[in-house]
Amino acid sequence: MKFLDLSAQYNSIKKEIDTAVKRVLESAVFIDGKEVEEFEKEMAEFCGVRHAVGVNSGTDALFLSLKALGVGPGDEVITAPFTFIATAGVIANCGAKPVFADINPETFNIDPSKIEEKITEKTKAILPVHLFGQMADMQEVMEIARKHNLSVIEDAAQAIGAEYNGKKAGTIGDLGCFSFFASKNLGAYGDGGMVITNNEKLAERIRLLKNHGSSPKEKYLNLIIGTNSRLDALQAAILRVKLNYLSKWSKGRAEKASYYNGKLEGIGDIITPIIASDRNHIFHQYTIKTKSRDELQRYLKEKEIPTMIYYPLPLHLQPAFEYLNYKSGDFLESEKAAKEVLSLPIYPELSKIEQNLIIKKIKEFFKK
Repeated sequence: MKFLDLSAQYNSIKKEIDTAVKRVLESAVFIDGKEVEEFEKEMAEFCGVRHAVGVNSGTDALFLSLKALGVGPGDEVITAPFTFIATAGVIANCGAKPVFADINPETFNIDPSKIEEKITEKTKAILPVHLFGQMADMQEVMEIARKHNLSVIEDAAQAIGAEYNGKKAGTIGDLGCFSFFASKNLGAYGDGGMVITNNEKLAERIRLLKNHGSSPKEKYLNLIIGTNSRLDALQAAILRVKLNYLSKWSKGRAEKASYYNGKLEGIGDIITPIIASDRNHIFHQYTIKTKSRDELQRYLKEKEIPTMIYYPLPLHLQPAFEYLNYKSGDFLESEKAAKEVLSLPIYPELSKIEQNLIIKKIKEFFKK
């Protein structure tokens, strides 16, 4: 059994993927070009926004979004400490200071009631993360942002296709950022990312930043200092094929999650994922909580059942952020989650037999 079986996904759409790759190879256009342009149009349509800009990773999507908003030295950006390091790492790499606000223990996302107390005259933006496939409380986040004249960047790396009150992830803030890392619900065969927005000026700024600040009208005329963060044509062609299946795959993941929920309810002290009433969940990860997390993981490993812990150490306790002078006890919900979360295999091709085996072994563990 695999935690995620990408070969099963490939085999299900092999002919279309191979055709798309062949098309790019025969065109000999590997950077930018028609494939990237068409993918950007299709993503903009899928999300319901005016602009989509392909970049080379989800990390760069976040980084270039901050740069486009003018975030730099002396600024502060508020985000959650319970997430992948890229979220806060890009803030630091802009020369700004990551400021953490604790999470809602039910959704694992930033708790809006904890945001306002973190705002200072140096605060430039709020960067909520839609963790595991469910969106943060965006209405409350946006109300706080408008009140204090702050920008909002949505880290939707794990939430493509998720919705909040009918609006798709990435479309509510000023900018939305996606990752196409291979293991994502919409994954490339390499790195890839995208920024979406309804703001034409921000979209143009991202386009400049991702291509060395080069003028779109005159070659070797550089208007601003940028970087090299282009989405490869090969990845765009592959993602175009996969985008057609994303809604079907998301439905498949939701069905697997619902089955887990029904079978794991009332087993030991397990808390299954909670879906807020105004949202849908695309289950990038299916994450349970239990105080016996480490022991359960060891038991499942002995039974050759793979699991993952996202994330065992909150960002405020990471050595990389030691300079921020946070300490254990500063963000209790994030620290508690880091000790209790366990992600089980979930992907559309996961068989009922495999799921039943996972459930059976979890029940066995708690009986013992």
